[in-house]
Amino acid sequence: MIGYISDNLLLPILDFFYGLVPSYGLAIIALTVVIRLALFPLSAGSIRSARRMRIAQPVMQQRQAEIKSKYANNPTKQQEELGKLMKEFGSPLSGCLPLLVQMPILFALFATLRGSPFADVPYTFNVKVLPAEQIAAVEPKPFNSPSHSIFVTATNHVPVIGTLEKGTKLGVGDSEPVQLHTRTGDSFASVLKEVENGDSFAPSWSVTKGEGIVSVDADGTIHALAPGDATVEGKIPGLAARSGFLFIKALGQVGFMTDGAVNWDIAILVAAFGASLFISQILSGMGMPANPQQSTANKITPVMITAMFLFFPLPAGVLLYMVVANIFQAAQTFLLSREALPDNLQAILDKQLAQAATTVTATAGAGAGPAGRMPFEPKGKK
Repeated sequence: MIGYISDNLLLPILDFFYGLVPSYGLAIIALTVVIRLALFPLSAGSIRSARRMRIAQPVMQQRQAEIKSKYANNPTKQQEELGKLMKEFGSPLSGCLPLLVQMPILFALFATLRGSPFADVPYTFNVKVLPAEQIAAVEPKPFNSPSHSIFVTATNHVPVIGTLEKGTKLGVGDSEPVQLHTRTGDSFASVLKEVENGDSFAPSWSVTKGEGIVSVDADGTIHALAPGDATVEGKIPGLAARSGFLFIKALGQVGFMTDGAVNWDIAILVAAFGASLFISQILSGMGMPANPQQSTANKITPVMITAMFLFFPLPAGVLLYMVVANIFQAAQTFLLSREALPDNLQAILDKQLAQAATTVTATAGAGAGPAGRMPFEPKGKK
């Protein structure tokens, strides 16, 4: 499903914007904004639900406890009253459905930006080599890799599949070529012959695991050398993987550091992601009573998620998408936080804010000491 959405929805949109402005960086930004706008009704529903639940949750918890205590011996009445409570305030799970609906599109968008043309596309084959006397008892079953859309020109991409006709189990001494082909059966090599500079998209092959178990030729032919497990990988270069945008040196560049040198463009993108996430979380609490636990989480969560990308690096193009998406999310949160609440929730919020203000005033007065005197002030005559 994710591949279908990518091939039939996201890539055509990407082609359209690249046709308008021949810049893959701008195409990423435009694609992100279009998808976020399309998903606005769903994500807005999640934000509204989270905001309302944050207000109603203390009251709901108190009333749930009261209902369960009052009708402890009458389960039917208890369920009836709990149902009325859910109807009054809404279910805490109501905001999850819009999020689940939009997830396939967001995953497809993420997968699109991690593949061609923004990054080199890997085809991985896990091979098991068996002794010659054992392979005879194994029934060959063809193995097909997932399909990836490979850009061979700025606006021309073809779905390419990798196939091992005899499957991933080979006998010692066997050789098996990896066949890269389109869904219609045309070889990838024949596609490249019709493209100017097609040789630049020829895959590079390597053994990433089990070098003594298999070897691989430049044309993708695997040779089984000894019993064991091995992994063979072929990479097709991404058309825009080495293209820059603004301060980004290469959209396909991965990693905070390369050969001991800091990639400052990646560092800036990661920092921008963390800052935009922090701002979005702060905006989600606008107009709400102070919550020390939530405030701490708002500070720690962005730092933890941002630091994660230093250990699990992503291509620069994906980070660009995430920064733009976070900025859009922050703007959306700001707008929805100013939206009028239902009367019952507004009354609860007003009461919560009044209680919070009273608590702050009382705390300040207690800290000041008698007659408003600060603790460090000397005692005066009355």
